[in-house]
Amino acid sequence: MPYLYRGPGPQKHPTPKDTRVTHSSGQSFEQLRQGCLQKGILFEDADFPANSSSLFYSERPQIPFVWKRPGEIVENPEFILGGATRTDICQGELGDCWLLAAIASLTLNEKALSRVLPQDQSFGPGYAGMFHFQFWQHNEWLDVVVDDRLPTFRDRLVFLHSADNNEFWSALLEKAYAKLNGSYEALKGGSAIEAMEDFTGGVAETFETKEAPEDFYEILEKALKRGSLVGCSIDVRNAAESEARTSFGLIKGHAYTVTGIDQVNFRGQNMELIRVRNPWGQVEWNGSWSDKMAYKDFKSHFDKVEICSLTPDALDDDALHKWEVTVHQGSWVRGSTAGGCRNFLDTFWTNPQIKLSLTEKDEGQEECTFLVALMQKDRRKLRRFGANMLTIGYAIYQYPGKDEHLNKDFFRYHASQARSKTFINLREVSDRFKLPPGEYILIPSTFEPHQEADFCLRIFSEKKAITQDVDGNVDIDLPEPPKPTSPSQETEEERQFRALFERIAGKDMEVTAGELEYVLNAVLQKKKDIKFKKLSLISCKNIISLMDTSGNGKLEFDEFKVFWDTLKKWTHLFLQFDADKSGTMSSYELRVALKAAGFQLSNHLLQLIVLRYADEELQLGFDDFLNCLVRLENAGRVFQALSTKNKEFIHLNINEFICLTMNI
Repeated sequence: MPYLYRGPGPQKHPTPKDTRVTHSSGQSFEQLRQGCLQKGILFEDADFPANSSSLFYSERPQIPFVWKRPGEIVENPEFILGGATRTDICQGELGDCWLLAAIASLTLNEKALSRVLPQDQSFGPGYAGMFHFQFWQHNEWLDVVVDDRLPTFRDRLVFLHSADNNEFWSALLEKAYAKLNGSYEALKGGSAIEAMEDFTGGVAETFETKEAPEDFYEILEKALKRGSLVGCSIDVRNAAESEARTSFGLIKGHAYTVTGIDQVNFRGQNMELIRVRNPWGQVEWNGSWSDKMAYKDFKSHFDKVEICSLTPDALDDDALHKWEVTVHQGSWVRGSTAGGCRNFLDTFWTNPQIKLSLTEKDEGQEECTFLVALMQKDRRKLRRFGANMLTIGYAIYQYPGKDEHLNKDFFRYHASQARSKTFINLREVSDRFKLPPGEYILIPSTFEPHQEADFCLRIFSEKKAITQDVDGNVDIDLPEPPKPTSPSQETEEERQFRALFERIAGKDMEVTAGELEYVLNAVLQKKKDIKFKKLSLISCKNIISLMDTSGNGKLEFDEFKVFWDTLKKWTHLFLQFDADKSGTMSSYELRVALKAAGFQLSNHLLQLIVLRYADEELQLGFDDFLNCLVRLENAGRVFQALSTKNKEFIHLNINEFICLTMNI
């Protein structure tokens, strides 16, 4: 086995180029180790200290834990003894059977195991009191370094441990995974499939055994043969059933590992058998076939099977294909992109929208096969701040042919072509689909609106699929300012407006920021159908900055007239898109109003605007709306004036950049 560390000491295997160093020092495992060896000290990890902050965040230990290195617990500690096997894993005083089930499954896949447990460490020569492990997170591999101080009570490991007291790889792996998620307590409760994905970067699929396909035995057989990680469990109907023991010796709500599948000839008949491991290392199946069980018994006693495949075709036909994978990283942000599911029509359309082009049919088929996996990020790590797993899912719609964010009316009148089987509070939701070639819009969402999280969306397809974020484009379409009218051609209305201007401007015939502040507040506060707080002098200076073509810091008649016409247009927009006639505009209404004003903005820009201008209830008064439009139009007009021929870039030196930012 490649996991026996004997002889002259560890080989040096540098961190793979596609693995990101995560230690706060910025140093790799090898750099940290060499530093300790040169100083003659054992590593102490400041990122995950040997104290209660690394253990629990909501409770105090009931017993006094003592952190000890393996060499302080036994005389001859070994990292791995006789190969890393499923029997090396025994659950301790932590409710993380889901993690143990995944580790047991990992030991069956030699290649995957060697990635998670890099082969460059031992307690022999080169030992510096530190080890490292590699985990997949949201489409990248992370290298996690820990020191080897472990929580003990009376010289015995408190948490995960090996059946052999001298072996420590599994306890150190659990510590590294606890560090990745913020604490040991963060590992309480979960689904084995979560850790299986973190150990492989694979894609998960869940099967209900009562509704499994007819060839489910073959699916399991093929999955194990191809190195997929497989877990299973029995559902609980209420909290009282959790970890209750059935009459057959099985534990409800407990994560088991499927470690083997076979067929034997019994009394002239072919008998299908399956081997299931309990991470506790005790409380075993007491029905027929001892540690193995008949496949028919497995189907009747277990409710759920989770399979993590390194590629989606591990469960399909016998031919291996190269699957195309597309990844989107995104966020649901309250007030701009956290629209909730289709039940909430008023906000559903504001969710991120991803265009999916299926261009090639499967071999010999009329449709395209693809798998969509939506994962919410870092929820386990955020538990200490009160965050729980959100209920998530997605829907897929036929693309209507417009390269723009689909609005509320589209979803009012169009049904989805496909969707996730359920909205559920798991880290990831994944399903397979077959759809005709064409273009579609995929909408990931939480079930309830206004719930915030980052997400990672992976699309696996047999043939190349093309995806693009519909919300990524920024486009500003502003009309050219009108040419001034000569006094001899003025209409009666324009002559009356000139008289108004003369009263405001006084003898110098120019409106200052102070004069503009007075007149705008006087006029706008009389409007009964909008909510308005007093405009500040700074806001009025920004307005002058936008309209002042002469550069004297004041508004002349023609400049003031352009602004007054613009103000009337913006007031009309505010009233038009204040759908509930509340006198304020919601952040969702704002999105439509900005588009009508000529601003097609990305999700990220919309999020910044909401953070800056909306209140805690995600509402904007007219003064906030006005300030937002002034800033946007000012930025847009400056960009248009400075942009290059292709209108996509501007080139500025430091002086020009500072002048620009001061002006906006």
